[in-house]
Amino acid sequence: MKHITIKFADGSKMELENEIRPLMFKEKLQTEEKKLLAVKVNNEIASLDSFININATVEPIYADSKEGASIYRRSLCFLLGCAANKLFPGVRLLVGHSLGYGYYYTLETGSPLTKEQINSLKEEMTRLVKEDKIINTDYISYEEACTLFEKLGLAETRKQLNYRCPAKIQINSLEDFSDLYFAPLVGTTGLLDVFDLMQYQDGFLLRFPTHTDSTKLPEFEDQPKLFNIYKKYKEWGKRLNVTSAASLNQLIHDRKVNGFINVAETLQTKAISEIADQIAAKKTAKVVLIAGPSSSGKTTTSKKLSLQLEALGYNPKVISLDNYYVNRDRTPRDENGEYDYECLESLDVELLNQNLVDLFADKEIKLPSYDFKAGQCYYKGDTMRLEENDILVMEGIHGLNDKLTPLVPNEKKFKIYLSALTQLNLDDHNRISTSDNRLIRRIVRDSQFRGKSAADTIAMWDSVQRGERLHIFPFQNNADAMLNTALDYELAVLKVYADPLLRCVTPMQKEYGEASRLLQFLSGISTIPAAAVPNQSIIREFIGGSAFKY
Repeated sequence: MKHITIKFADGSKMELENEIRPLMFKEKLQTEEKKLLAVKVNNEIASLDSFININATVEPIYADSKEGASIYRRSLCFLLGCAANKLFPGVRLLVGHSLGYGYYYTLETGSPLTKEQINSLKEEMTRLVKEDKIINTDYISYEEACTLFEKLGLAETRKQLNYRCPAKIQINSLEDFSDLYFAPLVGTTGLLDVFDLMQYQDGFLLRFPTHTDSTKLPEFEDQPKLFNIYKKYKEWGKRLNVTSAASLNQLIHDRKVNGFINVAETLQTKAISEIADQIAAKKTAKVVLIAGPSSSGKTTTSKKLSLQLEALGYNPKVISLDNYYVNRDRTPRDENGEYDYECLESLDVELLNQNLVDLFADKEIKLPSYDFKAGQCYYKGDTMRLEENDILVMEGIHGLNDKLTPLVPNEKKFKIYLSALTQLNLDDHNRISTSDNRLIRRIVRDSQFRGKSAADTIAMWDSVQRGERLHIFPFQNNADAMLNTALDYELAVLKVYADPLLRCVTPMQKEYGEASRLLQFLSGISTIPAAAVPNQSIIREFIGGSAFKY
């Protein structure tokens, strides 16, 4: 008989002679104030009905945590899928991108959804919540999974099994509906009592609470410019018949992916060219400010845009805001005592504005550089002076914030917002989030160029996202133009680098749960060798080998 010891965060222990499910000691973890959704077992996220059969440290995951919010959102997606399967059998429910703490959905009914149809979906979801039904998690054979997904009409999920072929498949089931997810769900539907369906464009938004307040829905903030970019790329994906990782996997398997890569790169170059035309049309612009969240490809975009501007007769000069960080002893710290490189105060705004004033006054300036490892600003002799037809191109996370450039008149600015918004899903119901795409980019880049492990990058990601919510996203609708920097084949390339890095995160590190989730997510994507990536691609900013100098 096997002896098992379970340790809890308060220092207490349980000694057992048999395996156990967290449900059996739920009362030890549950509190009146917080909603218990799942647990961490040796830092790996697990559902409450999973089995623990080894010595383990167990921690609760509540709805008001980042992990809890992710579980809640996935589970709401599953609940919606079940409702749609009952009300619209045989009709594909398609998840899209996030928008204002919600996911955009459409139903392939051939026409926009009516308010009555959306209300019927909401009523069915509400019924399932009130009845507090168990969401079953079980394994079935590969053959059974293929048959099941064909029967349910989940075409992309079934196609995914052509390229991901384990002997047994874990599925979640509720009433007559089953689906495949890449991370745990909640145990019962009664936990999913905070949501709404809101009519939007041709579909609707599945709205959910924030992780900072899981008891209510936040006020909706529309992002029409961002939505229109997504819509444009989604239509492009449909025309090429590549809207999911499963479809991309098929191209890779059939050795036809090079053509798709060329089209994806050409489309992005065309979008950058169109923005250059907008800048020229404004005529008064003297400085182009490029902003976006971490790992959105700001540096390469600034260089590619410079080439397009040059073709229009400009002489672009690039200034990177990364070179204006203050020395580490002046870097602000966040509420956790960590260095906050995302806040505006981490930049030497005074020096930057003095440089701009001098440049516009036809003076020569000394350009600073920044050593990320040492945390020091230094000068290596680079200088700059603006001549006739010169235009400044500046990139950095605060580019859209006028507090960065208070001495530059608005008519001299052209603001560009970047977002890595892939139109690909893993399948019909499992979306690829912008945040995950950027995190994987950053894991690869931090390893390649900054000497950081995957655990290091994951550990700082919460702080990075917090900075984005405070300092970047509030300004995105002020942009004169928006650019989608995601390339729909890029995760297949990044996986080659990210997979071994993520596998080095051990169960003894608190980042293990996130690393495991990302590995599970990447398991649904086949690989593309780096040799297939053009040397001017944004992807080269993260994997190396770029034709541009950084």
